[in-house]
Amino acid sequence: MALKQVSPTDEFIKGLWRENPVFIQVLGMCPALAVSNTAINALAMGLATTFVLLMAGLSVSLLRNFIPREARIVSYICIIATFVTCVDYAIMAISIELHRALGAFIALIVVNCLILGRSEAFASKHNPGRAMLDALGMGVGFTVALFFIGVLREILGSGTLFGVDMFPDGFQTWTVMVLPSGGFFAMAMWLLVVNWIRQREANAEKEGDDRAGEVAS
Repeated sequence: MALKQVSPTDEFIKGLWRENPVFIQVLGMCPALAVSNTAINALAMGLATTFVLLMAGLSVSLLRNFIPREARIVSYICIIATFVTCVDYAIMAISIELHRALGAFIALIVVNCLILGRSEAFASKHNPGRAMLDALGMGVGFTVALFFIGVLREILGSGTLFGVDMFPDGFQTWTVMVLPSGGFFAMAMWLLVVNWIRQREANAEKEGDDRAGEVAS
């Protein structure tokens, strides 16, 4: 039986929804929960991770035939660390305050299981074009997920969005949402929404298959 061909578009789209790194695969939880107390922090961490994903995926794919199998993990970490250093200095040059807000979690991108996992499971086995599409899809999916978490935490925890007041003066903010524990609450809320949508999709697909079976019979 012939294998189903995966289109280039599908390589990108899968990271946005079907295999979303945060809401489906539950990867990269440290930055997702730790620095997503504001939308800008979440967006910055997501973009930084996307850049590292893209460059690491491209580099690993180009070098996949030259990296010894025994040294592949060490080689991948060295490649990832190089681009994390570039991101670290770039954020420091753009905004010292943002760099301080992200803190050690910029350096911890090196050991983000999402980046190392995509390098090992995908980039090392495919050509640069497909590797970059996969990395871009996963990166955008990761950024969107962090952004949604950050928006929810900032609105409920601070009453603002990107520093702009969203409620009247009498609004009582949920202080817990800007604390580390707030990340777990925000994550749980979004997981409920995502699982509800996926369940509706599965039920709709099942009903469609049942109707098709009835017509065929």
